[in-house]
Amino acid sequence: MKIAPPLAALSACALWFVQTAPAANEEAESQWGQWRGPLSTGVSPSADPPVTWSETENVRWKTKIPGKGHSSPVVWKDSIYLTTAVPFGKPCLPVYDNAPGSHDNLPVTRSHRFLVLAIDRDNGKILWETPVHEAFPHHGGHTTGTLASNSPVTDGEVIIAFFGSHGLHALDPKGNILWQKNLGKMQTKHAHGEGASPVLHGEMVVVNWDHEEQSSIHAFHTRTGEKLWSVDRDEGTSWSSPIVVEHDGNAQVIVSATNRIRAYALETGKVIWECGGLSHNVVASPVAGDGMVFAGSSYEKKAFVAIKLEGAKGDITHTDQVLWRTNQRTPYVPSPLLYDKTLYFLNHYQAILSCLDAATGKKRAGPFRLGALANLYASPVAAADRLYLTDRDGTTMVLTLGNQPKPLAVNHLDDPISASAALVGRDLILRGETYLYAISQANPD
Repeated sequence: MKIAPPLAALSACALWFVQTAPAANEEAESQWGQWRGPLSTGVSPSADPPVTWSETENVRWKTKIPGKGHSSPVVWKDSIYLTTAVPFGKPCLPVYDNAPGSHDNLPVTRSHRFLVLAIDRDNGKILWETPVHEAFPHHGGHTTGTLASNSPVTDGEVIIAFFGSHGLHALDPKGNILWQKNLGKMQTKHAHGEGASPVLHGEMVVVNWDHEEQSSIHAFHTRTGEKLWSVDRDEGTSWSSPIVVEHDGNAQVIVSATNRIRAYALETGKVIWECGGLSHNVVASPVAGDGMVFAGSSYEKKAFVAIKLEGAKGDITHTDQVLWRTNQRTPYVPSPLLYDKTLYFLNHYQAILSCLDAATGKKRAGPFRLGALANLYASPVAAADRLYLTDRDGTTMVLTLGNQPKPLAVNHLDDPISASAALVGRDLILRGETYLYAISQANPD
């Protein structure tokens, strides 16, 4: 384990108050600077997006995006930031991945240019597109994946774009490259590709580097790119994104994976606590609130755990720090959502919704089979007491939140969607295979 000198202490918070990155202030909470929103829970505290839309209703604009990517849009004030991978040059003979399970993978036939884009939130115009890397990828990934599936993060002053094997890149709001890091090549399980997004907290950005060779986790200074610490991990491939949680005056980086869910001290990278119990191929990211962390997975087995942060230290797998567990209808690709002390999550990546009391794990309602939806990769998002679930066919179901969720609308766009939505103000920003949409309803007179 390689550790750099600690950073200055982070701001304190009340004992039982948990706040996820970025910094808890009114401006940050009104933005959508990372793929799970300002609280890392999938929730916007202030947004009020439309309930209904279609290709001809409440679409303020739609913009064609070059290349392909399943990364989610992030929004800061008047700008939307997005990543994509654009093939170029003449096709060559396909290179097939030879890893077990690679029959589900795409052959690589062309070089790709990796871009970061800024889009004007008001009119959908592409303000700039900055190429940050060019390469012939060493694998194509899963047939349902892309080479730009890691979502960017921003605090309005710096945009961090992570393309895994194709680098970590920091840009300013005008699209100028500030710094770049090459972390090597990931060898993912079944060569299924990469997808973990970075997390930004204060002047630190943290990336999860779990793959089939030496896994690790890294922290960098957002303004300079200086590596602050790097820790080796005893893990195989995971696709989960880290979250940052402040508890008892200290910030913890929490990552879900096969062998352990681990919490690292943000300042030093030292492991604070760890807990086993998840499956292989962990994709869903954890959520946190009210002094607890919740992590789920579903592959060869189903698993979901709730962990009490107060007193968590060392290996807590078989201790009362684990408040409850369940193996019923747990999530695989979409991450869970935490809203008003209730957990909402989907079975595997299918349209079966569970609603559990976060403190006890007891069923609040359901499960509900959402017949209007097919398979979902996008994680659920929520605002204004409404839940938004978008499937891979471009259909979004809107439901009420609470003990008895009820459907409000079923909306369809003519574009497949795998990326999670962003909610800001009266806007719902959706990224399809071809277009970026701003779904918005005008303010009432």
